[in-house]
Amino acid sequence: MKVSKIGIVSRFDQQDALDMVRKIYDEFNSKVEIFFSPKTGKHLGITENCLPVEQMQSAGVQLIISVGGDGTVLRNISKMKDPLPVLGINMGTLGFLVDVPPEDAIKDIADVLKGFSYTERSRLSVHLNDRRLQDATNEIVLITARPAKILTFRIAIDDSEIEDMRADGIVVATPTGSTAYAMSAGGPIVDPRVDASIIVPIAPFKLSSRPWIVPGNSNIKVEMTIPEKEAALVIDGQHSYNMKENDVVTVTRAENPARFVSSSINGFYEKVQSKLS
Repeated sequence: MKVSKIGIVSRFDQQDALDMVRKIYDEFNSKVEIFFSPKTGKHLGITENCLPVEQMQSAGVQLIISVGGDGTVLRNISKMKDPLPVLGINMGTLGFLVDVPPEDAIKDIADVLKGFSYTERSRLSVHLNDRRLQDATNEIVLITARPAKILTFRIAIDDSEIEDMRADGIVVATPTGSTAYAMSAGGPIVDPRVDASIIVPIAPFKLSSRPWIVPGNSNIKVEMTIPEKEAALVIDGQHSYNMKENDVVTVTRAENPARFVSSSINGFYEKVQSKLS
């Protein structure tokens, strides 16, 4: 299916990212209808076709071009209840979710506009007590709000308790997020095609506390059990909430996945070798 409407979101704290957006606009404005997130449009001096990313699908946008790093991708996916496919132009640093280098951007976008395919990646639905929070594409992190203060968590999978864990925190990640915070905390690298969730302790007190890989449709409950301690619940590094004694975080598979446009650099193992070697 040929593409007729695209959306562009960008980081705007770097001039080279905004220059890339301008280059994309100049190249493709006569070929497709282009929508901008309001802040991206503002920094470019563009006032027409500016829409919040969560409204772009209803305007007929078929894909989002994200200019920046992984944070730009994650921030905008979190705004969409049923995410549009995203093509990431890497203007950040490492970037596991942004496949296209700047020098290939115009060529790859031209190819995508002729028609594209995309892959789906599972996300996590997150509740804090009875409050529904943003879905997570990479991970949720529960971490001490006060440095050097260890926390205790009770963890249950499908109502079966698996561990009372003392640690600085824990990470619950998708396979997509296995190469992010979870990996830095000592978790395994998991192929995104695997239907699983990963639970990784951060600086655990016991030598026996090790990462868990559980089925992707598991119901994961994490309860703070030590009084007078506070923790922060962080979703994809973008959204933060306070957590206290007896608060319960429930994590399940989200209804709608994240979607990523297939590009010429699409092999997971190639990415791991090139970005982590």
